[in-house]
Amino acid sequence: MQGATRIGISGWRYAPWRGRFYPQGLAQRLELDFASRMLPTIEINGSFYSLQRPESYQAWHDATPDGFVFAVKGPRYITHNLRLKEPRTALANFFASGVFALGSKLGPILWQLPPYFAYNADRLEEFFTLLPRDGRSALALARQHNEKVDDDRTLLKVPAKLRLRHALEVRHDSFANPEFIALLRRQKVALVVADTAGRWPLLEDLCADFVYMRLHGDKELYASGYSDEALDRWAERIDAWRHGGQVKDARLAAPLRRLSGRKGRDVYCYFDNDVKVHAPYDAAHLAARLGVATGLGPDDNFEPPPGMAVRKRTKAQTRK
Repeated sequence: MQGATRIGISGWRYAPWRGRFYPQGLAQRLELDFASRMLPTIEINGSFYSLQRPESYQAWHDATPDGFVFAVKGPRYITHNLRLKEPRTALANFFASGVFALGSKLGPILWQLPPYFAYNADRLEEFFTLLPRDGRSALALARQHNEKVDDDRTLLKVPAKLRLRHALEVRHDSFANPEFIALLRRQKVALVVADTAGRWPLLEDLCADFVYMRLHGDKELYASGYSDEALDRWAERIDAWRHGGQVKDARLAAPLRRLSGRKGRDVYCYFDNDVKVHAPYDAAHLAARLGVATGLGPDDNFEPPPGMAVRKRTKAQTRK
């Protein structure tokens, strides 16, 4: 059985993309509309920097087509400021802040640890235990929010049959150990496969029923594009993972154990090499290798989705 494969981008609001990926003159408020019709999934990054509002999540939901999926990045206040210590209230604030407005478009939740966070089994265990996995537990946690999200900034209506998946991105060498992998598997949390131009660990241990990938650039962090050969290698890996297998040259923190059965895993892959506008094109080229449909055509010939008006720039706007 083959798992679902979604390949997209990390964020969508980047000034260098305007007039290149985004058509010249496209209003900024329509950028998500455009991007979500080119690629089937996008990471929401604003939630990492600050708590968002219910109306923002609702607007993002409404701007995207049926079947689209968002990944949501958990707040850095939890991962970087608190360093996962006593995170219950902060987690409650996050889940109360409006994320439920994404409804069926809510995909995995990404938690990114800072490079200075070393492996701490007790702290991770406590954090993973608090993470809600369904609507009922998510709502119970959200109701424990404090005054940082008042009545005007909360949404406590949970979609029916909500399922929550969590992925952890690590950036310290101490996580390359079998004990950590065993903890992830016990808690059914995915280990993010993160390509960071060699700066931080790149591990491919399979720990959950899905795979979460972040491709930040293989030569220059956040900037370099992926060659045909590199995309071929990633396509080979994704194809193995979505069919329930593992590649022979997998980079593992724990010795490869026999995979139980051949049930396919869903794969979510996000390109974060946005600085030089590589991300959407690399995503489209990888998707094509795997038979994943996108709305992208030749790199130099993009058209807005049917029915989307594109405002032409005035001479004054062009000079800015």
